Amino acid sequence: MNKNVASAIFCGPAILNSKIITLINAPMNSSDKISIYYDGDCPSCIRDRDNYCRLAGNKADNMQWVNISGQEKLLEAQGIDPQKALLELHISVQETDGSKPIILSEMDAYILLMQRTRLLNPVAFIIALPVIKPMLARLYHFLVHRRLSRSGRL
Repeated sequence: MNKNVASAIFCGPAILNSKIITLINAPMNSSDKISIYYDGDCPSCIRDRDNYCRLAGNKADNMQWVNISGQEKLLEAQGIDPQKALLELHISVQETDGSKPIILSEMDAYILLMQRTRLLNPVAFIIALPVIKPMLARLYHFLVHRRLSRSGRL
């Protein structure tokens, strides 16, 4: 994996681990494995997954989609809080060097996924802008909370 230093557009209020910033900016090694943890009880989440797989084409081959519904123990084993997994998209990237998987969540997870498709790459760049990313994160949290409240799951 490319170890170039990341540009500042991905830095938010918290200082990000340099390995995570590098991961977001580096081209993904074709043998790196990525797991995407999604809410399988959410019809729109399933549609998003299916649409993403269509856009990703053969790049989706190294991606494993994991339904988090009823998978609290699995999530905890991966170092992911099950309640947080319900509220935010989480992905895990296992590099070929055998190092511990890197977990990304919320907008960073979306940015990494979008960067992996030619059509969504420009959207990933826009989402990562310092002005856009926090506003979009607030909207994302509002929509997720509303969806889970309406379904009685929050």
